[in-house]
Amino acid sequence: MNIKFATFNLFQFTAPPFSWYFKKDKFTQEQWEEKVSWIKEQIKILDADIIGFQEVFSIEELKELCKELGYEHFLSVDKPKINTKNPTIYKTTVLALASRFPILSNKNIRYDLASIKKHNFKDKFAFSRVPIKAIIELPNKTKIAVYVNHLKSNRLNEFEYIFKKDTTLKEKIEKTKVALENDFSSVLKQRLIEASSLYMEIKESKIPTIFLCDLNDKEYSMTIDALCNKAYHEESQDDEYILFDAYYHHEEEIYNPHPEQKSIERTPTSYHFADGNVIDYIFVSNDLKDKIISYKVFDEHLKRNQNGSLLESDHAQVVCEIDID
Repeated sequence: MNIKFATFNLFQFTAPPFSWYFKKDKFTQEQWEEKVSWIKEQIKILDADIIGFQEVFSIEELKELCKELGYEHFLSVDKPKINTKNPTIYKTTVLALASRFPILSNKNIRYDLASIKKHNFKDKFAFSRVPIKAIIELPNKTKIAVYVNHLKSNRLNEFEYIFKKDTTLKEKIEKTKVALENDFSSVLKQRLIEASSLYMEIKESKIPTIFLCDLNDKEYSMTIDALCNKAYHEESQDDEYILFDAYYHHEEEIYNPHPEQKSIERTPTSYHFADGNVIDYIFVSNDLKDKIISYKVFDEHLKRNQNGSLLESDHAQVVCEIDID
């Protein structure tokens, strides 16, 4: 049967009278209603069976919104932290999962101690957002594992390495070695430990696995190796993946192709100072990578405004349709 999966960064989903991070940053009732209306319409357009959400502050409001749209099953495994001096200000976001199919269970994912040691992390470690792992039963009785994640963002604007398709893992490790050993990029180190901990969890999965995420890192990044590539963890010379970027396992539809067009550029999911980047992904396990029917990026709102609107989102949404036996 064909199942659609989506990842959707909601961009400060905060119901009034609450604020996000600072007292001044909040929606009026009119703005909130406009944002909720846009999200509802966008979810209808995506028409996904299972959706992973990032940047959630108001959990109950999102749960009710999803229920109105036919998503009877909803999961969030954490609560946003509140400013101790002002209980109407949220300090942290959480993740959520909405499904048209039953959620059988969810698992608390722990950080990996070996990964903390490997990356020379000296402070007390915690995931920047508590990950979701849900076991979902499809109508054909197949059980799947669905992860929702939002890895550590680079708010400090620390230097981040940009790699190309042909950059080897060995080169990536060599280029980042000094920065990691000397704590020049703490957010990169945090993100790599988060990805490594998730790798250790996912590699034990015995059922089809889908990973929905705002990775907060670009294509070909070392974060993707830490999440997907066995070679990163065992220092092997040969790449061996447990997760695959679904984008590369579907056939792109080309309408009225230009005769000189050599390749299709991947659609960015986020922009920073007019530079487009892919930071929202859907990864799948080996048993699903050859069953991908379509992979679509919904970015019409970013074509109007690359920086996004608080009343919409600053991320594109990604939908992947998979034929799951």
